[in-house]
Amino acid sequence: MSANDGWKIMIVDDHDMVRAGLRTYLMLDPKFEVIAEAANGQDAIDQLRAGIPGGPPQLMLMDLMMPVMDGVEATKIIMQEHPQLKIVMLTSFLEDEKVVAAVEAGAVSYVLKTVSAEELIYALNGAVKGMPVMTHDVSQALTRGLRQRSTQGADEGLTDREKEVLLLIAEGMSNKEIADELHISIKTVKTHVSNLLMKCELEDRTQLAVYAHRKGWVKTG
Repeated sequence: MSANDGWKIMIVDDHDMVRAGLRTYLMLDPKFEVIAEAANGQDAIDQLRAGIPGGPPQLMLMDLMMPVMDGVEATKIIMQEHPQLKIVMLTSFLEDEKVVAAVEAGAVSYVLKTVSAEELIYALNGAVKGMPVMTHDVSQALTRGLRQRSTQGADEGLTDREKEVLLLIAEGMSNKEIADELHISIKTVKTHVSNLLMKCELEDRTQLAVYAHRKGWVKTG
């Protein structure tokens, strides 16, 4: 993003009033610019494939339940075709399996439509950095959903310190925040993150966060 440009956002929701409300929310922060809207997942995919004036969005607010194509299916396809795009799932549904499906499809965060404008912008700021942002209720739903489908397994040979770093990543902490929390250098944190990615055979911090939830290591109480 250049100094004069905002983060370009596409809003995907089948309700006109919801899209209008989201536009109003996002106007509160000059860093964000709504450049496109879609009424369902297929519409969003078609627009991306056709090319959006001014270039593709960097962020997407995706509704979960929509006609024609829902948010999970659309997210899977969009992440395959535009892996650099960050998707925040915005929904009224807090069912365990839906949360799991959205995150596994590639959504950075899962946010309920009951959040405030400030909380929504916070989630988008996190998405820009690839940092998952979830409320306590969403985190609990993710953990329950992953436990239902996971089996007990080895911990990939992680050290106690690596597990500490992993849990803090799952809480959405940045490298600096982890360094401050554990009283270690940022360079050391980066080394631990690299080791975690290698040992767990994962590609990014979001996948590490999901891994921690799947193992049942994240406290939900």
